[in-house]
Amino acid sequence: MVSKAKSYRPTDKEPFMSDRQRDYFRARLLTWKEEILREAKDTLLHLQEENQNHPDLADRASSETDRAIELRARDRQRKLIAKIDEALSRIDDGSYGYCEETGEPIALRRLEARPIATLSVEAQERHERRERVYRDD
Repeated sequence: MVSKAKSYRPTDKEPFMSDRQRDYFRARLLTWKEEILREAKDTLLHLQEENQNHPDLADRASSETDRAIELRARDRQRKLIAKIDEALSRIDDGSYGYCEETGEPIALRRLEARPIATLSVEAQERHERRERVYRDD
């Protein structure tokens, strides 16, 4: 039997960032963080087990490439954990779910897709357009 808490989905029909919505997003963020930490632990164990000398130069090169890719992925996930922690802090201080640029609520659909979002879709698009303009100069 599925409890009501497990089947809850935020809707636009309820007050934005109500206690229930904040609890929902806090649980999603914490679950996501736990998954990332579990994967990181598995990767560390794998890298320790894989730490062996390969007599064949091609095998050694392949192993080093795999290791570098794994470490880059873990670094991205480390940065993601920092963003998750920032989102959890915003939940605690009451600013979660509101665009950092405009102060307007971020659409629930966007928060569902990207719970660490700090900008509304419109603000994010403006930000990316400005980034492209400066990058092209």
